[in-house]
Amino acid sequence: MITRIEDYFTRGCGRCDRFDGPDCSVHHWAAGLSALRQICLEAGLTETVKWGQPCYTHAGRNIAILGAFRENFCLTFFKAGLLDDPDRLLERAGPNTQTAGVLRFTEVEAPAERADAIRDFLHQLKHHAEAGTKPSRQTPRVDLPEDLVEALDDDPDLAAAFHALTPGRQRSYVITLSGAKKPETRARRILGFRERILLSRGATER
Repeated sequence: MITRIEDYFTRGCGRCDRFDGPDCSVHHWAAGLSALRQICLEAGLTETVKWGQPCYTHAGRNIAILGAFRENFCLTFFKAGLLDDPDRLLERAGPNTQTAGVLRFTEVEAPAERADAIRDFLHQLKHHAEAGTKPSRQTPRVDLPEDLVEALDDDPDLAAAFHALTPGRQRSYVITLSGAKKPETRARRILGFRERILLSRGATER
């Protein structure tokens, strides 16, 4: 995965074999992604790279992250349970995701059309970051260890991939994590599982 922000916009995220090639989804949606980037920077957010994608932070908290896929590109908000979304613009990352926190676009002009709403969402999350407020914890639809719930909350791509797994594959991770008594051991296992989950594999699949 890339580690320099400019590499994302010129070469892609580096997470698949389409990296730095004409078929890269980042290239396909370049104008729309650049528009989202500009809105985030104008909102006063700090730009960095996390998980191979542009991530925008404020007051030590992740605020939003860009993503590009074959079918669409998106801006995903962290701690989306704190957002007031009266027009219901936000979508869920996956069918089992508890909180709607994604703006998906299929036209590169669309970010400009929703710029005011995006700025409002960013402003709300900046305020909550400064105040240190957190969303109320919702009961997950599957019985997940707290460590895993927190990791999914902090990583939208991981959350979408995990919730897209079959129940059996989800349980395989729960069982493996439950066998670790120490928090640091569970954290290491979750980090080690990330690529496997993104590939839609269970904990013991090769």
